[in-house]
Amino acid sequence: MKTISIVTPCYNEDANIRECHAAIRALFDTELKAYRREHVFCDNASTDRTVEILREIAASDKDVKVILNARNFGAMRSNYNGVMAATGDAVLLFFPADMQDPPELIPQMVAHWAQGVEVVYGVREIREESAAMRMLRRAYYRLLTSLSELSSPPGVGDFQLVDRKVVEAMRRIEDAYPFMRMMTFECGFTSRGLPYRWVARRRGVSTNTLKSLVDQGLNGLVTNTLAPLRLLLFCGFALAALSLLYAFFNLVIGLIYFQSLAAPGVMTIITAVFFFGGVQLFSIGVLAEYVLAIYAQVRRKPVVFERERLNF
Repeated sequence: MKTISIVTPCYNEDANIRECHAAIRALFDTELKAYRREHVFCDNASTDRTVEILREIAASDKDVKVILNARNFGAMRSNYNGVMAATGDAVLLFFPADMQDPPELIPQMVAHWAQGVEVVYGVREIREESAAMRMLRRAYYRLLTSLSELSSPPGVGDFQLVDRKVVEAMRRIEDAYPFMRMMTFECGFTSRGLPYRWVARRRGVSTNTLKSLVDQGLNGLVTNTLAPLRLLLFCGFALAALSLLYAFFNLVIGLIYFQSLAAPGVMTIITAVFFFGGVQLFSIGVLAEYVLAIYAQVRRKPVVFERERLNF
């Protein structure tokens, strides 16, 4: 009997944990009864009753495994650590405790995986959120996809079922701040998308603040593309070139009409400021390429520090 692992990161989700556990258990008692269940909960140092509830669930259900982090390491790191701890033949990278991603889609994902598809990803075709957030998300992922060398469909999140070989490939990346939704596409393998409706949270309060969303977004850009650094480099080169052209144009005007476009000395200052500003940006861009390479090589600290594991 093959094992399907479900990974659920949680932080202050005492209003949702029991229902989340029950929904996954019901699936494996019915549509997925041919598979063994492994449900990994990763608690990110919750301050409510989440840990207490997880202990109760783990005590009564040996197919539930729990990782308790020593502190809050952020949703992405905690989620990734849970994926690396999962032992299933296939792993659902992310199943939210509030079930905004539908559990009903999981049997379809498993069916495609059983047919040999190594990455089965959900596509958030419809989002139950404000129009402003939908526009921001769409613009961000369009920018990320256009700048990155990787090709990923719009609307893809971490709600992906991947084969064990994909998980082992992800493990080799050793990224201190993993961006999993793009990591699977970086590894390659055969993939297929399934559209679904991403529903609004029914209970509890989301802990995904604007600060954390910005942090995750910047991490996605830095991790998956060098375009921002190279843009700096090209902007610096362009500014330096334009300042030289401006100086040449002013020289020509002075020689032809025997007058300057600005008071004496001002043109020299303007040209010098733009030229050296451009040179500095150009230099920073070049240095940043080397710094980024060094940084990627030397980050070796653990993704999270764990306080305790249950049922492992």
